[in-house]
Amino acid sequence: MDLGAELLMIGSIRQNKAGSTQPDHLYKGRRASLPLNIVVIGCGLGGLAAAYCLAQAGHNITILEAASAIGDVGAGIQSSPNVSRLLMRWGLGPQLQEIGVKIQALSLKRWSNDEVVGWTPLGDLIDKEYGFPFYLLHRADFHRVLYEAAEPHCNIRVNSRVVSVDPSKPSVTLASGEIIYADLLIGADGVKSVTREYVVGGPDKPRATGDAAYRALIPAEKLLQDDDLRPLVEKMESNIWMGPGGHIVGYTIRAKKEFNLVMMHPDDTEGGIESWTAEGNVDKMIETYKGWNTTVQKLLALVPSTLNWRLMDRDPLPSWVHKDGKLALLGDSCHPMLPYRAQGSAMAIEDAAVLGNLFSHCSDRSQIAPLLYAYQSIRYHRATATQRSSSLNRFIFHKPDGPEQEERDREMRAAKEDALRVARGEKSTYTLTGNSNQWADKTKSDIQFGYDADEEAEKWWLVNGKRLMALAPSIELKPRVMSSANRDH
Repeated sequence: MDLGAELLMIGSIRQNKAGSTQPDHLYKGRRASLPLNIVVIGCGLGGLAAAYCLAQAGHNITILEAASAIGDVGAGIQSSPNVSRLLMRWGLGPQLQEIGVKIQALSLKRWSNDEVVGWTPLGDLIDKEYGFPFYLLHRADFHRVLYEAAEPHCNIRVNSRVVSVDPSKPSVTLASGEIIYADLLIGADGVKSVTREYVVGGPDKPRATGDAAYRALIPAEKLLQDDDLRPLVEKMESNIWMGPGGHIVGYTIRAKKEFNLVMMHPDDTEGGIESWTAEGNVDKMIETYKGWNTTVQKLLALVPSTLNWRLMDRDPLPSWVHKDGKLALLGDSCHPMLPYRAQGSAMAIEDAAVLGNLFSHCSDRSQIAPLLYAYQSIRYHRATATQRSSSLNRFIFHKPDGPEQEERDREMRAAKEDALRVARGEKSTYTLTGNSNQWADKTKSDIQFGYDADEEAEKWWLVNGKRLMALAPSIELKPRVMSSANRDH
């Protein structure tokens, strides 16, 4: 049995009060002998995942969320096998199956005539290849599932905006004036991260990509009433229409009840802000895609309202860990992803899994900094490579009609024909490495989807664990009680 399979099987499963299954423990039953008081800043997907994993590792977790309530925000999101394997290990398989749509294929199409130039089968093939499914989800549903998993194991405080951080104590100061002290701070506060400024030494300026994205949800029943649009629901594929200067992604979510649209287009705003919730103009959206094929026009005619998300890029940070070794970043706060590869939430959840696994070994506060640097060493290259892979798709999808676009389409068609041969039971005859359809590139898919965050952490510990444990003094230290300078409870 390989290490990944062993990790999945280890640990008994119990029924919690809500009736859902949760693992009694992860990490081969290992829990930290010294429970730390850890503050996680941000209650998004990454923050909740980090809280859950660190709590399962035996630590005391408080999440600080700036918003006054946990709301139903966002639209479509993807849970590829590298994420699904972790979520199922955490006992969340039934919830994933309930809220998700199991993607059957990726279909890459021409903007002008709806021709399928690229096609990659997923579905059962992904299950067979990587052992775990590929789901399409609504972000709010995904967030709810993680919230319900984490909430019994940690203290979640809303209306708790962090306005300053002292990484050396470490402590955070809230907008209310309250100061909260802890052993460790995890900055999971997203692309507009406050904590990132303390790690990099000041404000970092995002770089405009030149793109923005309209986002919209359409009731699937409306597509089912149109013969041209019905297959978009029934086939359960992710559809990407590629065009000059932009592309559109469409797929079903919420058990095929809604159709999610993300429409990339040139950013014509001046002084715009980086926001998920900025209102867009439907008429302007329709005008942007004037001349695109009939299927696209019919879809856009069904859009009731839209949001317009200005896409900003950031260079990889030199470090995710503050020099004092008591503050580390996670997810979008340290490696924000452009949405062209749909791996942003995946990287945050992988980060969380590695953190939890490593800190299940913690037996002394002297190990905090080494464990944080271990987390960075395990995760940095993978997250940075995924950032670059995401950016690459922008240039692949947005080519203007001409020789480069024709060469791209020729590559994608060749990969599609090869996939169809394999589907018929024949042997692959085409080299897919470096193909313009990155999902058809088996080497890239193995790297992206075959990754097991827990396994990587376990392998690191086998090589380095004894040396790190030797750093801890032999005197046994009692757990420290989390303190607040102005507790309101």
